[in-house]
Amino acid sequence: MDAYTSFAAVYDTFMDNVPYKEWGGFIHRMLCKYGVEDGLILDLGCGTGTMTELLAGYGYDMIGADNSEDMLELAMEKRISSGYDILYLLQDMREFELYGTVRAVVSVCDSVNYITDPEELEHVFWLVNNYLDPGGIFLFDFNTEYKYREVMGDCTIAEDRGECSFIWDNYYYEEEQINEYDLTLFVREHGQNGEYDPDELEAGALYRRYTEKHYQRAYTLEEMQALIKRAGLVFEAAYDMDTKEAPGDTSERICVIARECGKQPDNGSEQQGDR
Repeated sequence: MDAYTSFAAVYDTFMDNVPYKEWGGFIHRMLCKYGVEDGLILDLGCGTGTMTELLAGYGYDMIGADNSEDMLELAMEKRISSGYDILYLLQDMREFELYGTVRAVVSVCDSVNYITDPEELEHVFWLVNNYLDPGGIFLFDFNTEYKYREVMGDCTIAEDRGECSFIWDNYYYEEEQINEYDLTLFVREHGQNGEYDPDELEAGALYRRYTEKHYQRAYTLEEMQALIKRAGLVFEAAYDMDTKEAPGDTSERICVIARECGKQPDNGSEQQGDR
């Protein structure tokens, strides 16, 4: 599970087509539906803090955790601008720790797909259950196998935004249920004052090239439900994130809601801690 490094600096630029406000409103409605109208919430795999900020705007006390220091630096810059009292933690979601429990845990933008080992994902779910208040809510989304196989698999996506561009090659290995992302980034060098100089384009601006490789695993809803159950959580509902209806065979992103219903020993924690 590699952290975003060079991509972090331009992550928000290329994610500007993600309907964060719509998702934030939906998440808020779902949290309220299940009794979480205020209180402390953990955003697990928070990235640059866009969703963390949105939920703070709804009045929640937010904690954000991510294993990318570069992403968290950008999140903390947003915190300075917004003035929200958000606590950010540099932690791997596979072994995150909190000082106490929270009313809800949210994890969006297919963060859980980066956990490519089902046993490790079960342990993540167990940690979530462990740090939830009694009856607390876990809400997360994930990319479906249909999306990896039919929409993203074996295709190339390229975008040019002037100050930066990328080539994103996708390869889906159906037998292993693994999607490989090969990222090639071209980021324009900053001028002397640290700003992008529009005149540099005419003068032949210099671009620095970066490469990154990421892996995500495709999970079915049935697999997620089984992992949730083994982790001690109770499955409540699932929604297609595009239609907000029940998910179907062609759903590309599914939102899952689960509830804490008592703590139980994590039988695999000792072995996982030894890895």
